[in-house]
Parts: sequence; structure tokens; C-alpha cells
Amino acid sequence: MLLPTKTVEKPWGMDTLPAPFSAPDGKRIGEIWFEPPAQLPQLLVKYIFASEKLSIQVHPSDTQTEAKGLGKQGKEECWLVIDAEEDATLGIGFDHQLTADELRAASEDGSIEDLMVWHRVQPGDFFYIPANTVHAIGGGVSIIEIQQNSDITYRLFDYGRPRELHLDDGVAVSQAGVHDPANRRHLPESGDVALVDGPYFRLDRVDGAPDPATAARYSGPVLVIPREGTAQVDGEAVEPGSCALALSIDAVTFAADGSCLITQPLV
Repeated sequence: MLLPTKTVEKPWGMDTLPAPFSAPDGKRIGEIWFEPPAQLPQLLVKYIFASEKLSIQVHPSDTQTEAKGLGKQGKEECWLVIDAEEDATLGIGFDHQLTADELRAASEDGSIEDLMVWHRVQPGDFFYIPANTVHAIGGGVSIIEIQQNSDITYRLFDYGRPRELHLDDGVAVSQAGVHDPANRRHLPESGDVALVDGPYFRLDRVDGAPDPATAARYSGPVLVIPREGTAQVDGEAVEPGSCALALSIDAVTFAADGSCLITQPLV
């Protein structure tokens, strides 16, 4: 089943999008996201197209949102870079541990931007962003984001834009330290790659049909996100730029010369 999409205009979006997408004339598209199906409400898949830096922000964990009476609304997420201009960057964490007071002061005076670690990126770069990690998407980059389905974001700094900041909540949940190098890598040109295996979701890049070991890890409903070639779910074509729900991995026919992301929640 193909998932319904929502195209979101943003001032920081792009008027020229990477294939297979295109922006309507005069529109700046910042996000294309797929409505989570009832069978997998825990995950949200979206494309993000940023021509300018997005806010420096942080997300809480499930434990923290439950403690505030909000239920399980934490957000862990990951980014796969699909297109990037020269010198495009993603900001993730710091080069040393900041105290809560240092983080607040840096957010208030804007020095947080210079304290963050900005990674120059290219297509194929992959980053896992645990909850409580201070992060920001730089300009000139397009990514696929797979995340826990939560809309709780605490903005720490927004480059002077007239939007609300959330310093009390953001500082309280931030682990303002170094991003674990094990949570980032550059993908090989081809082959199956296990990208995330918990704690909240599983994600693999598969070329052609997944190998038996990869397929065996997927039990129950799965989301299929073609990157190259056309997959089929119960006979329905799933093209690049779309996302589909399959009730089992066995319901998916993968293009022999194609490449897909497959993902499912674990909790």
C-alpha cells in the first residue's frame, strides 16, 4: 500500500529538488513526508530539502516525555544524505562536553553555532541522532529522515529568526557532548548495509532482494522506500520518491538492479 504524501512549503526550502522530485513553479519545498500507516504509527519517513540552515535543536527521549505526562513522544532519528552542494554541512554535537549553564549561555548569545561540530557531507553519508543530541541541518543539503513519530522539538537557536525558542526545556534534555563516531558513516556504493538495529527501529539499505540473513530480521509489517528501480508490494508498483507499507517482507518484490531502504519499528 502506497502511503499518502504531504508536501510542505518552507521559507528555507528549495525550488529545485533532487530527482525524482520537482518543485511547482514559485514554490520552495522544505519537506515531503509520508503519512504513517495504522499498522506502523511509530515511524515517520520524510525527505528534507534545506537551502538555508535549520534551527539548532534537540529532541527529548521517551523517558523524559513520559515523566512530563506526555506519553511516549521521544524522538530518535537518522539522516541519509541524498544530495549536497559543495561545502554543505550537518551540525551534530560538540567537540567537548558543555555544562547546562554553558549550553544556555551559548544559545542565548549565538556562540552555540561555532561550538557545534559541523560535518561536511556528500551523498551517501549516514548519521544516527539519538534523543538529547543537539543538532542542525545546514543549507544546501537534502536528506531522507527516518524517525520516531513525534513532533516535539526544542529550539535552542534560530539565527535571529522570529520563532519561539525553548531554552528551559531544551537545556534540560540536552546531553551537550560529543556525537559518537559509531553513529556516522559513509555507505559503500553497493551491497546490503545494516544502518540501524535498535533500540527504536531497524533500517537497512538493500540492493536487489535482501540477503536471507537481512530478510530474516524483518518480521511483520515493513516500510519500503525505493531509491533506485521499481519495487512491488502485492503487485503494486513502488517508485523512487515514494514509500509503501508491506505487511511482510515476503510481499515485496525488489528490482534486481534496484536499491531500497527498508525499515520497521522495534517498540
